Amino acid sequence: MRFLAVIITGLALAAPAAHAFALLNKIGMAKADYFIAQQAYAGWWIVGLLLPLALLANIGNAVALGADGTAMMLSVAAAALIALNLVIFMVFTQPANVATENWTVQPENWESLRAQWEYSHAVNAAATLLAFCCATLASIR
Repeated sequence: MRFLAVIITGLALAAPAAHAFALLNKIGMAKADYFIAQQAYAGWWIVGLLLPLALLANIGNAVALGADGTAMMLSVAAAALIALNLVIFMVFTQPANVATENWTVQPENWESLRAQWEYSHAVNAAATLLAFCCATLASIR
């Protein structure tokens, strides 16, 4: 279970990290360029399925490591951070996706939606990185 929690959480980090690394290049793009760039993410929803799997893997790891209080708490922290990622996605990222029909429609408030989308991904990258660190520390304890 330890290996699974680390691997799945590490894989779940890939997409938010990619978004965070691209943020500085994309946040200042002109409207037309930004909407074109956003089409590179078509189909990335499938990678989002790793997040619920990471949540379950870290919960399972916490249960399996119950005898080791520190390792168990690290696994609980990893699960909580993944849950936080999912909440941030549903509250900030997904509404921007809906308002822009996955960045195919250009509403008047596109710049605020862009900021909401980009920065929510950056926060999620940090949360998922911390989750990965917690899962890794729990597994090597």
